Amino acid sequence: MSEKSSNHHSWGAGAATGVGSMPGGDAREAAKTVTGSLEALPYLAELPARGPGADMIGRTIGMLVELYAHVEPSGWRISDRPGRDTRRARSWLGEDLDALEEYTQGHRGALKVSAVGPWTLAAALELRGGEAALSDPGACRDLTASLAEGLRVHLAEVRRRVPGAEVVLQLDEPSLTSVLAGSVRTASGYRTHGAVDRSVVEGALRDLVAVADGPVVVHSCAPSVPFRLLRRAGVAGVSFDFSLLTESEEEAIGEAVEGGTALFVGAVPGVEGPLSDPAGSVGGVRTLWRRLGLSPGTLAESVVITPSCGLAGASPAYARAALAHCVRAARSLADNPE
Repeated sequence: MSEKSSNHHSWGAGAATGVGSMPGGDAREAAKTVTGSLEALPYLAELPARGPGADMIGRTIGMLVELYAHVEPSGWRISDRPGRDTRRARSWLGEDLDALEEYTQGHRGALKVSAVGPWTLAAALELRGGEAALSDPGACRDLTASLAEGLRVHLAEVRRRVPGAEVVLQLDEPSLTSVLAGSVRTASGYRTHGAVDRSVVEGALRDLVAVADGPVVVHSCAPSVPFRLLRRAGVAGVSFDFSLLTESEEEAIGEAVEGGTALFVGAVPGVEGPLSDPAGSVGGVRTLWRRLGLSPGTLAESVVITPSCGLAGASPAYARAALAHCVRAARSLADNPE
Protein backbone atom coordinates (compact mmCIF):
# COMPACT_ATOMS: atom_id res chain seq x y z
CA MET A 1 0.00 0.00 0.00
CA SER A 2 1.40 3.41 -0.86
CA GLU A 3 2.60 5.67 1.94
CA LYS A 4 -0.17 8.18 1.32
CA SER A 5 -3.10 5.76 1.41
CA SER A 6 -2.17 4.59 4.89
CA ASN A 7 -2.86 8.10 6.20
CA HIS A 8 -5.98 8.06 8.31
CA HIS A 9 -8.43 10.82 7.46
CA SER A 10 -9.61 13.09 10.27
CA TRP A 11 -13.02 11.35 10.33
CA GLY A 12 -11.53 7.90 10.96
CA ALA A 13 -12.53 4.54 9.48
CA GLY A 14 -16.13 3.49 8.86
CA ALA A 15 -17.58 7.02 8.79
CA ALA A 16 -20.84 8.27 7.30
CA THR A 17 -22.08 11.76 6.52
CA GLY A 18 -24.76 13.64 4.57
CA VAL A 19 -24.40 15.46 1.27
CA GLY A 20 -25.79 18.85 2.24
CA SER A 21 -29.48 19.62 2.10
CA MET A 22 -32.12 18.58 4.63
CA PRO A 23 -35.92 18.95 4.53
CA GLY A 24 -37.86 21.66 6.36
CA GLY A 25 -36.91 25.15 7.43
CA ASP A 26 -35.93 24.78 11.09
CA ALA A 27 -32.18 25.27 11.54
CA ARG A 28 -32.10 23.90 15.10
CA GLU A 29 -34.08 20.80 14.17
CA ALA A 30 -31.71 20.11 11.24
CA ALA A 31 -28.59 20.66 13.37
CA LYS A 32 -29.98 18.38 16.08
CA THR A 33 -30.71 15.58 13.58
CA VAL A 34 -27.37 15.86 11.80
CA THR A 35 -25.20 16.02 14.92
CA GLY A 36 -27.26 13.35 16.67
CA SER A 37 -27.00 10.96 13.73
CA LEU A 38 -23.42 11.53 12.58
CA GLU A 39 -20.83 11.53 15.33
CA ALA A 40 -17.75 11.00 13.13
CA LEU A 41 -18.56 13.53 10.42
CA PRO A 42 -21.43 15.93 11.18
CA TYR A 43 -22.05 18.76 8.71
CA LEU A 44 -23.62 22.18 8.36
CA ALA A 45 -26.96 21.44 6.68
CA GLU A 46 -28.63 23.52 3.96
CA LEU A 47 -32.40 24.08 4.15
CA PRO A 48 -33.48 25.15 0.65
CA ALA A 49 -37.21 24.91 1.52
CA ARG A 50 -36.86 28.35 3.16
CA GLY A 51 -36.62 29.94 -0.29
CA PRO A 52 -34.08 31.76 -2.50
CA GLY A 53 -30.90 32.39 -0.55
CA ALA A 54 -31.23 29.13 1.36
CA ASP A 55 -30.60 27.14 -1.85
CA MET A 56 -27.00 26.09 -2.42
CA ILE A 57 -26.35 28.75 -5.10
CA GLY A 58 -27.89 31.55 -3.01
CA ARG A 59 -26.08 30.51 0.15
CA THR A 60 -22.73 30.54 -1.66
CA ILE A 61 -23.48 33.91 -3.27
CA GLY A 62 -24.01 35.23 0.26
CA MET A 63 -20.43 34.16 1.08
CA LEU A 64 -18.81 35.98 -1.85
CA VAL A 65 -16.57 38.97 -1.15
CA GLU A 66 -17.16 42.23 -3.09
CA LEU A 67 -19.50 40.46 -5.50
CA TYR A 68 -23.27 40.61 -5.15
CA ALA A 69 -26.31 39.11 -6.82
CA HIS A 70 -30.09 39.20 -6.69
CA VAL A 71 -32.85 36.85 -7.80
CA GLU A 72 -34.40 37.26 -11.25
CA PRO A 73 -37.09 34.92 -12.67
CA SER A 74 -34.28 33.15 -14.56
CA GLY A 75 -32.04 32.73 -11.50
CA TRP A 76 -29.33 34.63 -9.65
CA ARG A 77 -27.89 37.69 -11.41
CA ILE A 78 -24.91 39.92 -10.56
CA SER A 79 -25.81 43.28 -8.95
CA ASP A 80 -23.82 46.37 -8.03
CA ARG A 81 -24.48 46.20 -4.30
CA PRO A 82 -25.83 43.78 -1.73
CA GLY A 83 -29.62 43.76 -1.78
CA ARG A 84 -32.39 41.97 0.06
CA ASP A 85 -31.61 38.55 -1.45
CA THR A 86 -27.95 38.62 -0.43
CA ARG A 87 -28.85 39.86 3.06
CA ARG A 88 -31.39 37.08 3.46
CA ALA A 89 -28.84 34.45 2.37
CA ARG A 90 -26.35 35.76 4.95
CA SER A 91 -28.93 35.89 7.69
CA TRP A 92 -29.98 32.26 7.10
CA LEU A 93 -26.36 31.14 7.07
CA GLY A 94 -25.90 32.94 10.41
CA GLU A 95 -28.94 31.14 11.80
CA ASP A 96 -27.56 27.79 10.60
CA LEU A 97 -24.18 28.51 12.17
CA ASP A 98 -25.83 29.48 15.49
CA ALA A 99 -27.71 26.16 15.50
CA LEU A 100 -24.62 24.16 14.57
CA GLU A 101 -22.59 25.87 17.28
CA GLU A 102 -25.28 25.03 19.85
CA TYR A 103 -25.30 21.32 18.95
CA THR A 104 -21.53 20.88 18.53
CA GLN A 105 -20.49 22.09 22.00
CA GLY A 106 -17.35 20.16 22.90
CA HIS A 107 -17.18 18.47 19.48
CA ARG A 108 -13.68 17.39 18.54
CA GLY A 109 -12.84 16.06 15.11
CA ALA A 110 -14.10 16.40 11.58
CA LEU A 111 -16.94 18.77 10.68
CA LYS A 112 -18.05 19.31 7.08
CA VAL A 113 -19.25 22.58 5.54
CA SER A 114 -20.17 23.07 1.90
CA ALA A 115 -20.29 25.70 -0.80
CA VAL A 116 -20.90 25.60 -4.52
CA GLY A 117 -17.65 25.22 -6.45
CA PRO A 118 -16.45 27.85 -8.95
CA TRP A 119 -17.63 26.06 -12.11
CA THR A 120 -21.17 25.26 -11.05
CA LEU A 121 -21.37 28.82 -9.73
CA ALA A 122 -20.11 30.21 -13.07
CA ALA A 123 -22.73 28.12 -14.90
CA ALA A 124 -25.54 29.30 -12.61
CA LEU A 125 -24.75 32.96 -11.97
CA GLU A 126 -25.86 35.41 -14.66
CA LEU A 127 -23.90 38.49 -15.70
CA ARG A 128 -25.83 41.76 -16.06
CA GLY A 129 -26.77 40.93 -19.66
CA GLY A 130 -28.35 37.65 -18.62
CA GLU A 131 -25.68 35.27 -19.95
CA ALA A 132 -23.90 32.94 -17.50
CA ALA A 133 -20.56 34.04 -16.01
CA LEU A 134 -19.24 30.87 -17.67
CA SER A 135 -19.35 32.76 -21.00
CA ASP A 136 -16.63 35.19 -19.85
CA PRO A 137 -13.19 33.91 -18.74
CA GLY A 138 -12.49 37.17 -16.85
CA ALA A 139 -15.78 36.85 -14.95
CA CYS A 140 -14.86 33.25 -14.09
CA ARG A 141 -11.52 34.39 -12.66
CA ASP A 142 -13.18 37.16 -10.61
CA LEU A 143 -15.79 34.74 -9.33
CA THR A 144 -13.15 32.19 -8.27
CA ALA A 145 -11.14 34.90 -6.47
CA SER A 146 -14.23 36.23 -4.68
CA LEU A 147 -15.26 32.69 -3.69
CA ALA A 148 -11.76 31.90 -2.40
CA GLU A 149 -11.79 35.01 -0.21
CA GLY A 150 -15.35 34.34 0.99
CA LEU A 151 -14.53 30.75 1.88
CA ARG A 152 -11.44 31.82 3.80
CA VAL A 153 -13.70 34.05 5.94
CA HIS A 154 -16.42 31.37 6.29
CA LEU A 155 -13.98 28.63 7.34
CA ALA A 156 -12.37 30.93 9.92
CA GLU A 157 -15.84 31.69 11.31
CA VAL A 158 -16.70 27.97 11.59
CA ARG A 159 -13.39 27.27 13.34
CA ARG A 160 -14.04 30.14 15.75
CA ARG A 161 -17.50 28.81 16.64
CA VAL A 162 -16.46 25.14 16.89
CA PRO A 163 -12.87 25.35 18.15
CA GLY A 164 -12.40 21.56 18.30
CA ALA A 165 -13.42 21.07 14.68
CA GLU A 166 -11.16 19.88 11.89
CA VAL A 167 -13.09 21.55 9.11
CA VAL A 168 -13.64 19.62 5.89
CA LEU A 169 -14.75 21.78 2.95
CA GLN A 170 -17.08 20.24 0.37
CA LEU A 171 -17.37 22.00 -2.98
CA ASP A 172 -20.60 21.13 -4.78
CA GLU A 173 -19.89 20.81 -8.49
CA PRO A 174 -22.87 19.12 -10.18
CA SER A 175 -22.22 21.13 -13.39
CA LEU A 176 -18.50 20.29 -13.58
CA THR A 177 -18.90 17.50 -16.14
CA SER A 178 -21.13 19.71 -18.35
CA VAL A 179 -18.63 22.59 -18.14
CA LEU A 180 -15.81 20.25 -19.28
CA ALA A 181 -17.97 18.74 -22.02
CA GLY A 182 -19.27 22.09 -23.31
CA SER A 183 -22.89 21.10 -22.75
CA VAL A 184 -24.08 23.97 -20.51
CA ARG A 185 -26.89 25.75 -22.41
CA THR A 186 -26.81 29.48 -23.13
CA ALA A 187 -29.62 31.75 -21.92
CA SER A 188 -31.52 31.35 -25.23
CA GLY A 189 -31.28 27.58 -24.88
CA TYR A 190 -30.31 27.29 -28.56
CA ARG A 191 -26.56 27.01 -28.09
CA THR A 192 -24.13 25.73 -25.50
CA HIS A 193 -21.15 27.45 -23.88
CA GLY A 194 -17.84 26.17 -25.25
CA ALA A 195 -16.01 23.58 -23.17
CA VAL A 196 -13.64 25.18 -20.66
CA ASP A 197 -10.05 24.02 -20.97
CA ARG A 198 -9.29 21.25 -18.47
CA SER A 199 -6.20 23.01 -17.12
CA VAL A 200 -8.25 26.17 -16.42
CA VAL A 201 -10.92 24.12 -14.62
CA GLU A 202 -8.25 22.33 -12.60
CA GLY A 203 -6.43 25.58 -11.76
CA ALA A 204 -9.51 27.24 -10.27
CA LEU A 205 -10.21 24.17 -8.13
CA ARG A 206 -6.58 24.08 -7.02
CA ASP A 207 -6.84 27.73 -5.91
CA LEU A 208 -9.73 26.80 -3.62
CA VAL A 209 -7.97 23.72 -2.26
CA ALA A 210 -5.06 26.02 -1.33
CA VAL A 211 -7.36 28.42 0.54
CA ALA A 212 -9.13 25.72 2.57
CA ASP A 213 -6.13 24.79 4.73
CA GLY A 214 -7.74 21.41 5.42
CA PRO A 215 -9.27 18.56 3.42
CA VAL A 216 -11.42 19.49 0.41
CA VAL A 217 -14.02 17.10 -0.99
CA VAL A 218 -15.67 17.75 -4.36
CA HIS A 219 -19.25 16.51 -4.69
CA SER A 220 -21.10 15.82 -7.91
CA CYS A 221 -24.24 13.76 -8.29
CA ALA A 222 -23.95 13.94 -12.10
CA PRO A 223 -22.67 11.07 -14.26
CA SER A 224 -19.00 10.89 -15.41
CA VAL A 225 -17.27 12.54 -12.45
CA PRO A 226 -13.73 13.55 -13.56
CA PHE A 227 -11.82 11.65 -10.83
CA ARG A 228 -8.35 12.15 -12.32
CA LEU A 229 -8.76 15.91 -12.83
CA LEU A 230 -10.01 16.31 -9.25
CA ARG A 231 -7.06 14.35 -7.87
CA ARG A 232 -4.64 16.53 -9.85
CA ALA A 233 -6.34 19.60 -8.35
CA GLY A 234 -5.37 18.24 -4.92
CA VAL A 235 -8.73 17.24 -3.45
CA ALA A 236 -8.72 14.89 -0.46
CA GLY A 237 -11.98 13.20 -1.43
CA VAL A 238 -14.57 12.83 -4.18
CA SER A 239 -18.28 12.52 -3.39
CA PHE A 240 -20.52 10.88 -6.00
CA ASP A 241 -23.72 8.93 -6.61
CA PHE A 242 -22.66 5.27 -6.66
CA SER A 243 -25.62 4.25 -8.85
CA LEU A 244 -24.32 6.44 -11.71
CA LEU A 245 -20.88 4.83 -11.78
CA THR A 246 -20.00 3.07 -15.02
CA GLU A 247 -17.19 0.67 -15.86
CA SER A 248 -15.29 3.48 -17.60
CA GLU A 249 -14.67 5.24 -14.24
CA GLU A 250 -13.51 2.14 -12.38
CA GLU A 251 -9.84 2.35 -13.25
CA ALA A 252 -9.71 6.01 -12.13
CA ILE A 253 -11.41 5.00 -8.87
CA GLY A 254 -8.81 2.30 -8.25
CA GLU A 255 -6.01 4.82 -8.82
CA ALA A 256 -7.71 7.32 -6.52
CA VAL A 257 -7.95 4.79 -3.67
CA GLU A 258 -4.35 3.70 -4.10
CA GLY A 259 -3.29 7.36 -4.05
CA GLY A 260 -5.04 7.97 -0.73
CA THR A 261 -8.11 9.82 -2.04
CA ALA A 262 -11.23 9.26 0.06
CA LEU A 263 -14.42 8.18 -1.71
CA PHE A 264 -17.68 9.61 -0.39
CA VAL A 265 -19.98 6.98 -1.80
CA GLY A 266 -23.65 7.92 -2.27
CA ALA A 267 -25.08 4.47 -1.62
CA VAL A 268 -28.37 5.16 0.19
CA PRO A 269 -31.34 6.54 -1.80
CA GLY A 270 -31.89 10.26 -1.19
CA VAL A 271 -35.63 10.01 -1.80
CA GLU A 272 -38.34 8.06 0.01
CA GLY A 273 -38.27 4.34 -0.52
CA PRO A 274 -37.73 1.10 1.32
CA LEU A 275 -34.24 0.85 2.79
CA SER A 276 -32.60 -2.55 2.36
CA ASP A 277 -30.46 -4.00 5.14
CA PRO A 278 -27.40 -1.78 5.76
CA ALA A 279 -24.92 -4.44 4.58
CA GLY A 280 -26.93 -4.80 1.38
CA SER A 281 -26.70 -1.07 0.67
CA VAL A 282 -22.91 -1.34 0.42
CA GLY A 283 -22.73 -4.74 -1.29
CA GLY A 284 -21.90 -2.99 -4.56
CA VAL A 285 -18.97 -1.21 -2.92
CA ARG A 286 -17.53 -4.52 -1.68
CA THR A 287 -17.97 -6.02 -5.14
CA LEU A 288 -16.20 -3.04 -6.75
CA TRP A 289 -13.28 -3.46 -4.33
CA ARG A 290 -12.93 -7.14 -5.26
CA ARG A 291 -13.16 -6.37 -8.97
CA LEU A 292 -10.43 -3.73 -8.70
CA GLY A 293 -8.24 -6.07 -6.67
CA LEU A 294 -8.04 -3.58 -3.79
CA SER A 295 -7.24 -4.80 -0.30
CA PRO A 296 -10.41 -5.23 1.83
CA GLY A 297 -8.48 -3.73 4.72
CA THR A 298 -8.47 -0.32 2.99
CA LEU A 299 -12.24 -0.30 2.44
CA ALA A 300 -13.45 1.29 5.67
CA GLU A 301 -10.69 3.90 5.77
CA SER A 302 -11.10 4.88 2.10
CA VAL A 303 -14.90 5.05 1.99
CA VAL A 304 -17.40 7.38 3.68
CA ILE A 305 -21.04 6.37 3.14
CA THR A 306 -23.57 9.10 2.24
CA PRO A 307 -27.06 9.36 0.75
CA SER A 308 -26.97 9.45 -3.07
CA CYS A 309 -27.67 13.21 -3.05
CA GLY A 310 -29.13 15.90 -0.79
CA LEU A 311 -32.18 15.04 1.34
CA ALA A 312 -34.21 18.23 0.75
CA GLY A 313 -36.85 16.29 -1.20
CA ALA A 314 -37.40 13.70 1.53
CA SER A 315 -39.70 13.78 4.56
CA PRO A 316 -37.99 14.65 7.88
CA ALA A 317 -38.60 11.07 9.08
CA TYR A 318 -37.00 9.58 5.96
CA ALA A 319 -34.04 12.00 6.17
CA ARG A 320 -33.36 10.84 9.73
CA ALA A 321 -33.75 7.19 8.72
CA ALA A 322 -31.44 7.62 5.71
CA LEU A 323 -28.65 9.17 7.82
CA ALA A 324 -28.99 6.43 10.45
CA HIS A 325 -28.90 3.86 7.65
CA CYS A 326 -25.68 5.41 6.26
CA VAL A 327 -24.09 5.09 9.70
CA ARG A 328 -25.05 1.40 9.96
CA ALA A 329 -23.94 0.68 6.38
CA ALA A 330 -20.56 2.32 7.03
CA ARG A 331 -20.17 0.29 10.21
CA SER A 332 -20.94 -2.91 8.30
CA LEU A 333 -18.10 -2.07 5.86
CA ALA A 334 -15.72 -1.62 8.78
CA ASP A 335 -16.85 -4.84 10.51
CA ASN A 336 -17.06 -7.08 7.43
CA PRO A 337 -14.99 -5.64 4.59
CA GLU A 338 -14.87 -8.96 2.68
